[in-house]
Amino acid sequence: MSTAVMRAVVQDGYGPPDVLRVARVPVPVPGDHGVLVRVHAASVNAYDWHVMRGDPYLARLMDRSVFGLRGPRVRVRGRDFAGRVEAVGAGVTRWRPGDEVYGEADAAFAEYVCVDEGAALPKPANLTFEQAAAVPLAGTTAQAGLGPVGRVEPGHRVLVNGASGGVGTFAVQIARALGARVTAVCSTRNADLVRSLGAERVVDYTREDFTRGGQRHDLVLDLVGNRSLGALRRAVTPTGTLVLSGGGVSRGGSPVGPMRLLLTGRALAPLLRQRVLLLGEEPRARARTELERLLASGQVVPVVERTFPLARTPEAIRHLEVEHARAKVVVTV
Repeated sequence: MSTAVMRAVVQDGYGPPDVLRVARVPVPVPGDHGVLVRVHAASVNAYDWHVMRGDPYLARLMDRSVFGLRGPRVRVRGRDFAGRVEAVGAGVTRWRPGDEVYGEADAAFAEYVCVDEGAALPKPANLTFEQAAAVPLAGTTAQAGLGPVGRVEPGHRVLVNGASGGVGTFAVQIARALGARVTAVCSTRNADLVRSLGAERVVDYTREDFTRGGQRHDLVLDLVGNRSLGALRRAVTPTGTLVLSGGGVSRGGSPVGPMRLLLTGRALAPLLRQRVLLLGEEPRARARTELERLLASGQVVPVVERTFPLARTPEAIRHLEVEHARAKVVVTV
């Protein structure tokens, strides 16, 4: 009996987008509590870039569930997906074939992805598959940073560094929905975009250093990782909160990269009056319910800059890497 095969984007070693290629691989088979999803769309994240390049090098030693020394543990790239349920395991009662779902799972740049039944979420009816695919990693990161971790309240002054990126476009909208006064840090070409999402004030980082302008904020959400801890703290009120997310795409080839800022923040946080917090998986899980409500109400709308077909996934990641893509880039299958 022949094994069913599918197209998927694979890599066998670390490197630039050229290490990615579309290959024929076996269609995954769901276990008793697994769900097989036919992928309609999958979004590109900085996470995919870091895994593709194995960067920073320290991550290869610290996260052995994802990184091997010479190549990633999971050969197929991609993390966020949206699609329709194709088949379910014998123990699955929540889903049935034809259901529209989205979520996070390894190996999403493929025609099919297999996930645990609890990892699939019902796709909001008001979102396209492309919009839904843009949500899981970026949306929950933004929601966690402002909600469970940052505890933003109405009237708070919130600054988002990296406001026009995948996480940033969600963060601006979520902060506004929470009643905050939002300052967005981005480049000149993205100023109109972040204003349209609800930013009250825009700082063009090509012309102004937000850490030296004298403005202080109740919460700073740093999504870039290119400033020192001391510089970022200058933008926070004496009793305010600094949330560190790990940074996006960099030039690569760094032993530590944006992890330096995270490690410094973790080490010094107990000694500081300001709250310095790191985003992790558990707060993101707690953020999903509130994010689903904001999506369903239309208060948060995923922003998709470009779509690429599956065969051009390397180009999609190169666009993220070289062009400093605004909002989300999505691969359509």
